[in-house]
Amino acid sequence: MSNLHVQALHVHPVKSVAGTAPDEVAVEPWGLSGDRRWALIDPEGTVITQRRHPRLALAAARPAGGDRIAVTAPGMAELCVEVPEPGPLEPVMLFGKKVETVAAATTAADWFSTYLGEPVRLVHMDDPAVRRPVDPDYALPGETVSLADGYPLLITTLASLDALNSLIAQGDHPEEGPLPMNRFRPNVVVSGAEAWAEDGWLRIAIGDAVFRGVRECGRCVVTTTDQETAERGKEPLKTLAKHRRIGRSLAFGRMLVPVRLGTVRVGDEVRVLL
Repeated sequence: MSNLHVQALHVHPVKSVAGTAPDEVAVEPWGLSGDRRWALIDPEGTVITQRRHPRLALAAARPAGGDRIAVTAPGMAELCVEVPEPGPLEPVMLFGKKVETVAAATTAADWFSTYLGEPVRLVHMDDPAVRRPVDPDYALPGETVSLADGYPLLITTLASLDALNSLIAQGDHPEEGPLPMNRFRPNVVVSGAEAWAEDGWLRIAIGDAVFRGVRECGRCVVTTTDQETAERGKEPLKTLAKHRRIGRSLAFGRMLVPVRLGTVRVGDEVRVLL
């Protein structure tokens, strides 16, 4: 028996907005069910994230029955948003690549525009099976991804977070630590591993699902954003730059692609196959 187990699961329905922590969730080819199927765009059609709007951290989205999501934010009444009916495709730009989506109702645009103080719109990825391929440098034929940064899932470990926080405590900005796991917005959090063990996971099984370990997750300014206050600091990027530089990445966590679908649950054993 493995000592590795799923400590938490996280689904973020709207990209860069707080999500939910279900006890179990289905694994789809492009990620956890419902994860990052929605995103906000500016008037030019570019996807907006916490990189540009840290206050997105204070908004939240959750399933609301059927195909609906409910969104909340400080000072705003809760809004339920329906999945848009099939209609004209809305091309948006995500990290310099065009992705086709469908626009949500104008009520959602008005709600988020009021919250952020500038015009934005909400869009939905209607068919992730065909809309966006995984980076071809790391993908197998036919692999696709939702509106996540680049890969279907992100896995992290409690031991690596503990090790990182120890390094932060010894660094130039100890007052910023310890950092919580939500800075890294993972899908799967694992307990029982040794620090940084995930760097070497080439194939793992969780419950009845199997995943390919693709590459390290390079971290950005979003990790310096306090998810409870939207304030920014220097960590963990300063410490990652000193201790966790892998190629051009400041690495924390590992990107996964599903190779066998199933359901994952909190408490599931995590088995390292390769």
